[in-house]
Amino acid sequence: MAPLRTSAPATAITHYENFPVASWLCPPHLRAPIAAIYHFARTADDLADEGTSLAPQRLADLQAYRTALESACLNQPTSSGPWAWVFEPLRLAIAQYQLPPDLLHALLDAFVQDVEKTRDGTGYTDEAALLAYCQRSANPVGRLLLHLYGVTDAESLAWSDGICSALQLINFWQDPSRDLPRGRCYFPQNWCERWSLTLEDLQDPAQKHRADALIAQCAKDARARMDNASALVHRVPGRAGWELRLVVQGGLRILDKIQALGGRVLHQRPRLRPWDASVLVWRALWMKRPERQ
Repeated sequence: MAPLRTSAPATAITHYENFPVASWLCPPHLRAPIAAIYHFARTADDLADEGTSLAPQRLADLQAYRTALESACLNQPTSSGPWAWVFEPLRLAIAQYQLPPDLLHALLDAFVQDVEKTRDGTGYTDEAALLAYCQRSANPVGRLLLHLYGVTDAESLAWSDGICSALQLINFWQDPSRDLPRGRCYFPQNWCERWSLTLEDLQDPAQKHRADALIAQCAKDARARMDNASALVHRVPGRAGWELRLVVQGGLRILDKIQALGGRVLHQRPRLRPWDASVLVWRALWMKRPERQ
């Protein structure tokens, strides 16, 4: 396991992200709680993914992390330990904004699932199983943000789930060149079987034609999910709504790049570049409100 940071500024975002995180568009009074949520999730993700620790150590670390979360949810100050810089800001955010603990625990459930599936060499049998994972790994983040924004109606929550699941799927289809060598395969088995692809085939350049078809299907599905839920940008008020527009367009822009690469995305990771910013802004400006039925 790579050494953990023992201190960090509450708003520092140091990992590469395709989508804006607590940017200047975010309402200033919400930047601290949003950064606290981000650091909580990112650090847990690192415990599950980064370094060279074996599964037993990763699971033990995640259990210790969960214990620290339980203390934060009880509003117990965190002054020491390897994650004090994560849990003290998170404790303050939970106390001030009444963040639902079950959503934070769901994120940890997803990271534990990642470790266990990597350990056991198992994937996802079908789309439903993959979406059930997204329900824990991605959807809680959107619901936590809507909680901060004061948006709580059922339709908005459903749209949020759709956007977050789409973003999670886009991350999967962006990252097979990194995930497959780690022993993680997020392509549903029934989709692979439709194109007569095995795990070994996915890493075989000779199977590019079939891989192109699989990636096209994955991208089409993710785009449809994003399009069906993008009306949420008109429900989130003020600057936060504009940030959400850029998040949605960032995901769709990555899908453009995934579709352009086709099967090559199994060996090459697409990224947003500085010159993509103008495209995102232009598309964000022209997002239409859905027609009323």
